Amino acid sequence: MMMMGLVKWVNLFIMFHLFAATKPIMASSDSSKFLNLAKEPRVFDWMVEIRRKIHENPELGYEEFKTSELVRTELDKLGIPYKYPVAITGVVAFIGTKKPPFVAVRADMDALPMQELVEWEHKSKVNGKMHACGHDAHVAMLLGAAKILKEHEKDIQGTVVLVFQPAEEGGGGAKEILNAGALDNVSAIFGLHVAPKLPIGTVASRSGSFFAGSGFFEAVISGKGGHAAIPQHSIDPILAASNVIVSLQHIISREADPLDSQVVTVAKFQGGGAFNVIPDSVTIGGTFRAFSTESFMQLRQRIEQVITKQASVQRCNATVSFLDNKTFFPPTVNHAELHDYFQSVAGSVLGDDKVTDIQPLMGSEDFSFYQQVIPGYFFLLGMENPAVEHLESPHSPHFKVNEDALPYGAALHASLAANYLVKIHQDSPVVVKEKHHDEL
Repeated sequence: MMMMGLVKWVNLFIMFHLFAATKPIMASSDSSKFLNLAKEPRVFDWMVEIRRKIHENPELGYEEFKTSELVRTELDKLGIPYKYPVAITGVVAFIGTKKPPFVAVRADMDALPMQELVEWEHKSKVNGKMHACGHDAHVAMLLGAAKILKEHEKDIQGTVVLVFQPAEEGGGGAKEILNAGALDNVSAIFGLHVAPKLPIGTVASRSGSFFAGSGFFEAVISGKGGHAAIPQHSIDPILAASNVIVSLQHIISREADPLDSQVVTVAKFQGGGAFNVIPDSVTIGGTFRAFSTESFMQLRQRIEQVITKQASVQRCNATVSFLDNKTFFPPTVNHAELHDYFQSVAGSVLGDDKVTDIQPLMGSEDFSFYQQVIPGYFFLLGMENPAVEHLESPHSPHFKVNEDALPYGAALHASLAANYLVKIHQDSPVVVKEKHHDEL
């Protein structure tokens, strides 16, 4: 009797797998439908309105109170539950069964401390603050995905977690979201960034290292001030700092593997206030980047050594700070299996010819904090339409968003999340069933 029961169970298990293997994933049917829905005026115009409201009222990292309030208001209208506050201003919302499996999709909310120079009806109303990196569009697209997914909630085989994250621009908001425990038990996370140099309706990414890890440094080089006409009575920190800057570049040209891309840039130099006075000290600062943690830590070590030793050659003293308050961003490394999955789903939404691989980029992304603890995947969403206008790069005061890209981002968010939950059920149906009691 026990053997017959076991055989029956095995047969049922095999039949279940055969059914799961032949049942089409949502990507082959609903993904194109998601894009059509996102392009409908009721969704598209709604996303545009949200994006413009956020653009008019930019807020810096951990100050996104109005943005967060707008997000919560729209979620309330859609009947989507959420947790707030998370990491001060963050919002984490849930669509689906509220049970495992869980998959997350993230949008960053913060603006930049710069003056907008684009003259248009919805220009920033806040002096010295601007959405110059497209985070306003990111929020609008994730809300668009939320609207689409809520309308198909009965078909969602688990829970989609929507992460509206504060402080991506140097504040390490992703790290604080994780520290709050908001993503415990999440199986995977997806994110995107608008790309003004990629054609609209296309996406680009890669498996493995995508964005570099980045850190900041600042050094104070101290000498002895005096009259510029009698330098022998002074210890010149400007000369020492100049030697330091040149020597720092030798780390890249003579120590780093040419096939392991690294960058050291000194972008800050402050010293002296008169033409004929040698100052007591000089402050320099900059950034350093690498695609592996090992290379990054080696760079950090050598930067400190070069600054202190080169300063001493010129009889100066130097102290080096790596500005931990600005947060080190790890390299952004896309999960290999998620790369294959992304290409399949994005191909279903956009067409296979619209999905391309791209070379690694020296920019950095705090999405990398998620990838350290959760399988994660990050990609670029094209928004260039040369027939309409040329778009400036992010962090330019002339930066614009092509709002025609919003439906593509919303549909990809929705498709990647919904299909991943189906994929989990197909890959591990018994494991998913056993974990039904878990909660996020």
